[in-house]
Amino acid sequence: MNKDQIAGATKEAAGKVQEAAGKLIGSKEQEAKGLVKQAEGNTQQTYGDVKEIVKDATK
Repeated sequence: MNKDQIAGATKEAAGKVQEAAGKLIGSKEQEAKGLVKQAEGNTQQTYGDVKEIVKDATK
């Protein structure tokens, strides 16, 4: 596991919390920000996965 995988998972979890908080307080803006953060986290996590695959393939 590399830093991009960890950071991506953390960002994705934070986005879920932010989205839920937005729903709780009725803020569409916070919900949207949470969804964006989840997408960013997912992208970063996928990038980390690809880095691991390449690293393993070059061994």
